[in-house]
Amino acid sequence: MPALFRFPATPLRQVLLVLLVLLLPVWLLGEHAYLAIDDNLDSELVAPYLLPRLSVLLDYHPTTVVPPLMDGLPRNALRSGLSVTMQLFALLPPLLAYLLHALLVRLVALLGFYTLARTHWLRTPADAGLAALLALAWATLPMHTIYGLTVGGQPWVLWAVLNLREGRRRGLSWLTLSAFPLWSMFVYVGPFLLAGIGGLLAWDWWYGRRAHLGAVLLGAGLLLASYLVVEYPLFYSLLLAKQFVSHRVEFAISRLKPMSFSSGLKSTLHYLLLGKYLAGLFFRGVILAAVVAALSLSQPAARRGLRRQLLPLGIVLVLIAAFCGFYPQLLTALQAYVPLLRTFNIGRFHFLTPLLWFVLLLLSLRALPPGRLRVGLAVAQLLLGLAMNTEWTTNLRHLAGVAPTTEPSYAAYVAPRLFARVRALLHERTGQEPPAYRVACLGLPPSVAQLNGFYTLDSYQNNYPLRYKHQFRPLIAGELAKDPALRAYFDAWGNRCYLFSAELGKNFRVGATQRRVVQHWDFDAAAFRRLGGRFVLSATRLARPQESGLRLLAVQADAAAYWQLFVYEVAAPGE
Repeated sequence: MPALFRFPATPLRQVLLVLLVLLLPVWLLGEHAYLAIDDNLDSELVAPYLLPRLSVLLDYHPTTVVPPLMDGLPRNALRSGLSVTMQLFALLPPLLAYLLHALLVRLVALLGFYTLARTHWLRTPADAGLAALLALAWATLPMHTIYGLTVGGQPWVLWAVLNLREGRRRGLSWLTLSAFPLWSMFVYVGPFLLAGIGGLLAWDWWYGRRAHLGAVLLGAGLLLASYLVVEYPLFYSLLLAKQFVSHRVEFAISRLKPMSFSSGLKSTLHYLLLGKYLAGLFFRGVILAAVVAALSLSQPAARRGLRRQLLPLGIVLVLIAAFCGFYPQLLTALQAYVPLLRTFNIGRFHFLTPLLWFVLLLLSLRALPPGRLRVGLAVAQLLLGLAMNTEWTTNLRHLAGVAPTTEPSYAAYVAPRLFARVRALLHERTGQEPPAYRVACLGLPPSVAQLNGFYTLDSYQNNYPLRYKHQFRPLIAGELAKDPALRAYFDAWGNRCYLFSAELGKNFRVGATQRRVVQHWDFDAAAFRRLGGRFVLSATRLARPQESGLRLLAVQADAAAYWQLFVYEVAAPGE
């Protein structure tokens, strides 16, 4: 951070203020704000919410389990308690923790890109405004902030590595690399950052730039060592104690995606021009326009130098896109010989590409003369990122009263009053609290029930015991037999260990206004009962619950909730 104070702070202060204004809608809406649901509310919010409340945040003992998830999910299958994200959720209520965390992530992202740009490329006072604009565009990109600095904080890593490469700020750079794992996720970015640093070291070695290779290598070692400490539960459970066999060993991507050359090429173009939504989904068109403008308007001598800078970056981006695009074919060919490829996705190099594209943009705009063109391109990139940031645009629509009915607010999604009524109903019937019985959900993510204190047999987890997947499958085997796509979705992937219905397909959010009715649900109630299940909380009505071995207890609704709940109980044998 000291580098910030060596430059005029006015542009930085201005964009910090703009960032706060852009984030204001979600704070104004509060519990009525829209928060991204897919791979966010439906999965990632549960562990930060539950682990502190069950007092197992830092309990890594092999026998420790999380009872509300899958009848006792091993604690070590979930995120480390040492992360800033988890600690923040331990201190604050979940919604406030989420909003504050998102704000902090984007602030740190902005400061990181500004510091990177001003330290290594845009050093003159006249460039401060451009650096600030690009930093704002970077900080407002679509990204899942629940992953911490996994994407947004990468400029700090690059800043530290470039410092070490130049022999400057060694202590602060080593500290930055050591701290980054505390606020990022290893499985998404750790190995790929290390591979990127390794590639840079190889480049310098090849071209004889070896003066500071040791300092960079030590920085990479500190980054890895810190990840080993922070992600201790992951490494310990899977590599050392071998606490359980992960369901990921049955991943078979060839059953989920087409394996043709044309599909690989299409995927490559998607990675190249758009990226993936978890890692920052935005169209690269403005950046390509900036590259073309810079090469077209530069003087011949400057153009040659610019090409030498842009060409290696462009080649790396194309290679990453091709690798990720054809990764399914590569995985299918190699996973029989390298079993680790089944459980660990090495196709996540695309998490590095948003930063590489922004460096490409920065270098191109730097080559343009100060004026309207480069400012216009920077503003265009900012507006493009905002337009593709669905969390931001949906909240604007919520403020305007024209929000899409399929994208509920946080309060409508979690629906605490509705689930409190269900909890009271079941207490009246059983005399028991949620820890004493197990439920499963149909037509709504189990995370909704989990965030309301219910103990579910189903869940959305990136890592859980294969044994449990096999125990759960009989519950839905009849429905999987009806739909080959759903069968492959569960058998060849299975992160969503859900109650499936062939009639609903992959519609996992059946809102009250949809009024869906499932005519024939082939559910194995006996297997559900053997697994400990007693109640099914369904967002859709079953036309013939008795065929599924269930009986309807009640229909619960609430005007403020996204859901209408049909509460079914497993019928006793013989009923």
